[in-house]
Amino acid sequence: VDLQGYIFNTFANMVNVPKERKTYCAGKKCKKHQVHKVTQYKAGKASNFAQGKRRYDSKQMGFGGQTKPVFHKKAKTTRKVVLRLECKKCKTKKQLTLKRTKHFELGAKKAEGGHQY
Repeated sequence: VDLQGYIFNTFANMVNVPKERKTYCAGKKCKKHQVHKVTQYKAGKASNFAQGKRRYDSKQMGFGGQTKPVFHKKAKTTRKVVLRLECKKCKTKKQLTLKRTKHFELGAKKAEGGHQY
């Protein structure tokens, strides 16, 4: 078994994803493979009026310092990339999680073969 090749493929330097991809659309109108627009998922702004945030803020008020644990034991050096796929025909959106990677590019030009100098 050639493990070196496997390790090289698993920890690739750069993930480059095209801005369009053809994949299955589960929308009511489509139910077949369609062209999807690819964007990177980004978490929305946290609401100040969510129940947990209101509870945390009221607990923090007044004297007594930090009331809940603050997380410090960060171990991961990579993020899982989440793609947001939007069907070009019916505008149905779905998410697709990729493997862990340090560097992620969306629709970057592929490096030409040969020397770069």
